[in-house]
Amino acid sequence: MKKRILPLLGLLAVMFFFSSCSYNSMVKKDETIKSKWGEVQTQYQRRSDLINNLVATVKGAAANERGTLEAVVNARAKATQITVNADDLSPEKIKAYQAAQGELTQALGKLLSITEAYPDLKTNQNFLALQDEIAGTENRIGVARKNFNESVQDYNSSIRTFPANITAKMFGFKEKGYFEADATSQKAPEVKF
Repeated sequence: MKKRILPLLGLLAVMFFFSSCSYNSMVKKDETIKSKWGEVQTQYQRRSDLINNLVATVKGAAANERGTLEAVVNARAKATQITVNADDLSPEKIKAYQAAQGELTQALGKLLSITEAYPDLKTNQNFLALQDEIAGTENRIGVARKNFNESVQDYNSSIRTFPANITAKMFGFKEKGYFEADATSQKAPEVKF
């Protein structure tokens, strides 16, 4: 009887060891995703904060562009209302967040294109500085999204591979969502002269 129990206990000990290693690894990867998500949100918040200053600067030079300014303000308000908890990064929630941010990106693009109609605005130092800040922030957003997607890929791969997938199912680790390209970015912009 002891001869049968010892190998079984040994097997259980080995399974427990590998399971605990997988669990700890999944927790670390989940925390990495939360950290990367925080960075994505930080960069979007930075952009949101800069937009108020940009709108105020454009208002002074282009008062008759009220529709565009209102669209930017409304898109910003909508984008800041949608929040995604780092504990629930499901693909659906990521898409909803991304859609709201995409609307803001489009409205911001229209606002920045106003500069062609207002030569005084193009030379305004405040506007130029804000435009540079927003361009830099857009780059930071891109890097933060890339880093987030890389950590999601690492996590999703780890919870789907054997034997970690057993541990993942036992402890409720679920697949996380990726940031994907905005549908409007699939079509190249048309440049007219």
